Amino acid sequence: MIKILAACGAGVNSSHQIKSALETELSAKGYSVSADAVMVKDITEEMVKNYDIFAPIAKTDLGFDINIPVVEAGPILYRIPAMSQPVFTKIEEVIKENNLK
Repeated sequence: MIKILAACGAGVNSSHQIKSALETELSAKGYSVSADAVMVKDITEEMVKNYDIFAPIAKTDLGFDINIPVVEAGPILYRIPAMSQPVFTKIEEVIKENNLK
């Protein structure tokens, strides 16, 4: 199971849209994926250790180093394939490069 942490400012709307889009798109490609949606302010170093990929809405300074791949996922929210597809492609590249399953 590939675990993805999606995050936005409020942890209510955008991060849930990113979560849903990533789970749907990657599952359709045959990956076993589970994503969680949270508020940026609630993320801790300990929390990040439980995930394979961090997918924030935008570049985010959490005040500590993130030791997992980070893919900015904000373009997914536009729901325009030309903008969202590169995010899905990058996530899939990270999965393959890190041999995630």
